[in-house]
Amino acid sequence: MKKLMLTAIAIVIATSTLFAANVNPDDTNKNIRSQIVALMEAPHFSITEDLTVTIQFTFNSEGEIIVLDIDSKDKDVLNYIRKNLNHKFIDNPGEKDKLYIIPLKLKM
Repeated sequence: MKKLMLTAIAIVIATSTLFAANVNPDDTNKNIRSQIVALMEAPHFSITEDLTVTIQFTFNSEGEIIVLDIDSKDKDVLNYIRKNLNHKFIDNPGEKDKLYIIPLKLKM
């Protein structure tokens, strides 16, 4: 009976510390996304339809955004995103060398 009680207490302590240390990564991603949207001012080119572009990026050791891939074939969109994001700093950068994927909507 003592072993059963001890095991139950150990499980309760282990699960409570697990949930107490859980940090919500969605909040971090939302913060990064909102800062990236702020960097993306109104584009100075016209698009014929609303676009959703997926941007893959990471952060270097200095906290700069390093754009890795943009899933668009429109040269204006590619240049615009690279110019406004690549090698820019944000207030709370994410983890170094972690791959981030963010969809970005461009409206007419």
